[in-house]
Amino acid sequence: MALPSSSELFDVLDATWPAAEKFEVAEFVIRDGQGGGKRASAATSKTHNCLSNVDLAEAAMVRLGQTPLFQLRDEEDQLDQALEALGYTIVDPVVMYAIPVTDLLEPTPPRTAAIPAWEPLRIMEEIWAHGGIGPERVEVMKRVLGPKTGLISRWQDKPAGAAFLGLHKGVGMVHALEILPFQRRQGVARFLMQRAAIWTAQQGGTHLAVVCTRANEAANALYSGLGMTAVGAYRYRQKIKT
Repeated sequence: MALPSSSELFDVLDATWPAAEKFEVAEFVIRDGQGGGKRASAATSKTHNCLSNVDLAEAAMVRLGQTPLFQLRDEEDQLDQALEALGYTIVDPVVMYAIPVTDLLEPTPPRTAAIPAWEPLRIMEEIWAHGGIGPERVEVMKRVLGPKTGLISRWQDKPAGAAFLGLHKGVGMVHALEILPFQRRQGVARFLMQRAAIWTAQQGGTHLAVVCTRANEAANALYSGLGMTAVGAYRYRQKIKT
């Protein structure tokens, strides 16, 4: 089964971790993230290598109270170089992973190790907060219009982890996967990913996807170990404050 392209995954990313508002300024799409993180706040180029009107995009982000931030895809090297010349630095290079859900349906995870739940339970919000995923990011989850669910894990009779999952055009994308420190290295994250694949299949989806910073070695090892394939990458450039 063919995997979704990076272009398709960018659409899934937009739908399953949405900005509060999007609008166009010249050749750029500006996102009002309202504290929802880089995925919900970064500007993108409609023409992929637009080298003009960066100042207009900057001004729009500043008016929103956001530090100027651009998401750059692999084919946007010219824009990347232009932003570097303007004082932007690379932050958080990201890998995009995907896998057919059929590859993760067996074995079924233990029942309490990964339970779908929505609206988010208080314990889920507490687990997320422990990992720096605060109320603003929970609001991003609530903005998702398509099928979605949270996932809560209990392991050895104690809270273990949480995640969020949205579905768009047949692809389930996992966000905010967080495991409490004392429950790590016990397979909890794998159980949550397997349950995410099962939920996606139950909703009629065909693939599971996730994005991860290159610096997160543990998460990259998890996704590679599950058999997920890196299908694309992107990076951010953020204005250096002077």
